[in-house]
Amino acid sequence: MADITKRFGLRHLRAVPTAHIRHLNRGEVVHDGAGLAFWFRPLTAALSEVPVDDRELAMLFHARTSDFQDVTVQATLTYRITEPAVAAARVDFGIDPDSGAWRAAPLDQLATLLTETAQQHALGLLARTPLAAALADGVSAVRDRMATGLADEPRITETGLAVIAVRVVALRPEPEVERALRTPARELVQQEADRATFERRAVAVEHERGIAENELANRIELARREKQLLTQQGANRRLQAEDEAVADKVRAEAEAERRTRLATAEADAARALGEARAGAEAAWLTAHQQADPAVLRALALMRLAEHLPRIENVTVTPDLLTGLLSRLSGPAGEQ
Repeated sequence: MADITKRFGLRHLRAVPTAHIRHLNRGEVVHDGAGLAFWFRPLTAALSEVPVDDRELAMLFHARTSDFQDVTVQATLTYRITEPAVAAARVDFGIDPDSGAWRAAPLDQLATLLTETAQQHALGLLARTPLAAALADGVSAVRDRMATGLADEPRITETGLAVIAVRVVALRPEPEVERALRTPARELVQQEADRATFERRAVAVEHERGIAENELANRIELARREKQLLTQQGANRRLQAEDEAVADKVRAEAEAERRTRLATAEADAARALGEARAGAEAAWLTAHQQADPAVLRALALMRLAEHLPRIENVTVTPDLLTGLLSRLSGPAGEQ
């Protein structure tokens, strides 16, 4: 929108660089160009402001395919007014001399023209295209058809417009149809996922089988080594038992030999002692045989006295004393 200020009954207009200003005074062109600044009389001036920058126009419309399916087309147009004088002559771009605002809605009029023209070409193309083909290649086909149709539309050229670019963002069917169309692809994806899952499980089972076989081989090897260990332990115990038996035999033989020697020594000692005792007894008997009977009796009494218990009191009766004295004095009196 142009910037208009008031000074002393006059008006001063200052436009932006992307706005083409056309100033008519009593039907004659006084100023015509972009980014102008000038003074004018409001009562005799006719002003037009035509934007010459690139404009984006978004559109969303419905179409029907050849198999009677409804689709939604979402597109964006980029256009520019290349001939501002022609556009100002065909469309009302007049502005208020006091405020600088458009008196009408020229951009909405241009948007309607472009939208309806683009829709006409898109609808004509989709009406001859089945839904499957439209969803597969419809975006590029609709874009090309809309660009070609807009470029060949004489009214757009006569209005001073130029379509810079056409972009079709999306082409979608109804939600129920879209879900139905997604089902086969989803099933294929699910089948691929199941197949991948089965293959992964098969690989896992194969790995588990290999692990089980390795564990079994390890257990067999461990059992074989345990058997070897038990065999070796048995052999070691057998050798130990044989060594202990040999040692016990040696000890028994040594003990028997020691006892034999001890018995022999004891027998020799006993024999020598017996011989000594026999000699002593023989000598004793010889001495007694040669001794006097009275001496033998005295010795016998002495031996008897050695083995008698202790006598505290002795009672000597006259009969005993008389007989003893007579026996003692008998041989002496005879002598």
